[in-house]
Amino acid sequence: MFGLGFWELIVILVIVLLLFGARKLPEVGSGIGAGIKNFKNAIKNNEDDKEEKKNSDGSSSC
Repeated sequence: MFGLGFWELIVILVIVLLLFGARKLPEVGSGIGAGIKNFKNAIKNNEDDKEEKKNSDGSSSC
């Protein structure tokens, strides 16, 4: 898709390591992971709310 090879990934990882430092990388990784988890939960809750609303609208019309 992006055409990234082994050496390109190594260069990117080195740049990230230089920008954030070795001590900050675990914090950055856990922060990104928590953000993704919250995003997934928000999407799931939104879908559940839509389904709940759809079910409640359908049952009240009888």
